[in-house]
Amino acid sequence: MLSASYIIKHVRRLLVNKNKMKMSPLGWVAFVLTIIGGLNWGLIGAFGFDLVASIFGAMSVTSRVIYVLVGLSAIYMLVEGLMKTKAPAVSAPQM
Repeated sequence: MLSASYIIKHVRRLLVNKNKMKMSPLGWVAFVLTIIGGLNWGLIGAFGFDLVASIFGAMSVTSRVIYVLVGLSAIYMLVEGLMKTKAPAVSAPQM
């Protein structure tokens, strides 16, 4: 199992080493929100525990805003990932 110190060490390494992972401030916010959403869904799936709902209230305005922001962040991360992925060059078949 991953320990908290292991995770913190590697997240810190990603934050310090800017050459490997260049992100805009919006990209970092989307990244953090996507991680929070993923962890929350992991808790829901494994234990039936919704952390966001337990902190902010089930379907309160605040929790709904967080859910929407997490969803928008996932879409942003998906689009950014697809835009940064270079498709292989396709050449015309030779006859």
